Amino acid sequence: MAEAKISENIEEYLEVLYRNGSNGEQVSTTQLSKELGIAPGSVTQMLKKLEDLGYITYTPYKGATLTDEGMQIAQKITRKHRILEKFLLDVLKVKEENIHDQACEMEHTLSDEAERAICTMLHHPDLCPDENVIPACNFDFGSCQECFSQKDFDQVMNRKFNLLSVSELTGDAEGTISFIRGNSELLDEITDKGVKVGQHLKYEFTDNTLTNNYFVEIEGNELNISSEMANNIFIRV
Repeated sequence: MAEAKISENIEEYLEVLYRNGSNGEQVSTTQLSKELGIAPGSVTQMLKKLEDLGYITYTPYKGATLTDEGMQIAQKITRKHRILEKFLLDVLKVKEENIHDQACEMEHTLSDEAERAICTMLHHPDLCPDENVIPACNFDFGSCQECFSQKDFDQVMNRKFNLLSVSELTGDAEGTISFIRGNSELLDEITDKGVKVGQHLKYEFTDNTLTNNYFVEIEGNELNISSEMANNIFIRV
């Protein structure tokens, strides 16, 4: 059965909610109104609709948080936007000041198959031109090598749960490492650290602005990993 089409308007709301509250933080009506350029009253009405659809949990006068289903949609559209920005800038050489608007127009129609092809062509990028982390794909692979080895897109299955990279975590968190992104060189570096899919990772949030490193505990062992590794190691949330 084909997936039901989600309106561009709904995707835009979920994208802003994800950008401001991917870790379950409440995003206020005021913040949404400011970023979307829509009157607060109209935003409130849409939030009620999104809650009825099961995409968010809405608390009047406090804000909204994404449900698991809402987060899945939001991650998917955010990923397409950011990978398109990378493609437009690096491959098509579109002016940097124009890539955001171009990506906004294209993200809603980019197929999953085309997204996967772009990701492979760009060698599995972790950051968009604005240095924001590109979310993981929702394909059911443990690594990009597994994805690359599956040539028939019709055989690609979707994950049933959401992921966040270590660098996206904004508070204490723990979960199972479920996907490691990157080319063979980066994957080898991560493996050499003793990091593998299926291991339990625990992270105590610290300000990484100065050190640019992340301290994690994996299977009881404390590790210091680089920001690049943190961008590409994903845990189930």
